Amino acid sequence: MPDSPFVELVDVAVRLPDGRAILEDLSLAVATGETLALIGRSGSGKTTALKLVNALVLPSAGTVRVAGVATTAWDPIRLRRRTGYVIQEAGLFPHLTVADNVGVVPALEGWDAARIARRTDELLSLVGLPAAEFGGRYPHQLSGGQRQRVGVARALAADPPLVLLDEPFGALDPITRHELQREFRALQARLGKTALFVTHDLREASRVADRIALLAEGRLVAIGAPAELGASADPEVRAFLDAGAA
Repeated sequence: MPDSPFVELVDVAVRLPDGRAILEDLSLAVATGETLALIGRSGSGKTTALKLVNALVLPSAGTVRVAGVATTAWDPIRLRRRTGYVIQEAGLFPHLTVADNVGVVPALEGWDAARIARRTDELLSLVGLPAAEFGGRYPHQLSGGQRQRVGVARALAADPPLVLLDEPFGALDPITRHELQREFRALQARLGKTALFVTHDLREASRVADRIALLAEGRLVAIGAPAELGASADPEVRAFLDAGAA
């Protein structure tokens, strides 16, 4: 595990009331500034693992820590405002303009209007959607790729140290998806956020992440840099590699 991890899961289990396990004995850590991709088949527990990090799900056993503090000890509102969250289809508020969508969390944090405007302009420029052209538009006036860019800008608006992404590019066409993967990696190189990125696509994970954690049936099967997983003989890893090569 990384030294002084920003995110740490230790012997974590998540069980349903009937005792069935969604996650079992999961331990992993994410260093400050690292991007870790969580991959796995549908139902493997990867989205549940992501939701543990911002306390949308609490562990049935074990401990989840963010910045050295257990998520059960965090004020959940403070934790979530310090965590950018990007989901598939962006989840933008349809009745708000692009600029107002980006400024939601800073406004909740009590930033003044001028500071919000400066931050919104900065981030929209950073994701390739200049505020002068796009700030006054509404989500329905954007393409899918543009909406996802706004979603990323909104997640970064209050300058959170941690960003969680749940299959953010999964609904996009292959070309746009590839472009956004490349742009995300460039943003990470510039901003150095700690990030967890959920995907079912090993190729995408290899493009966006420093390391990859593969889950199967709620357990950690393999973890390592893309090249390390590429050399693995584990049957589940090989299945993902074969699917990516098809």
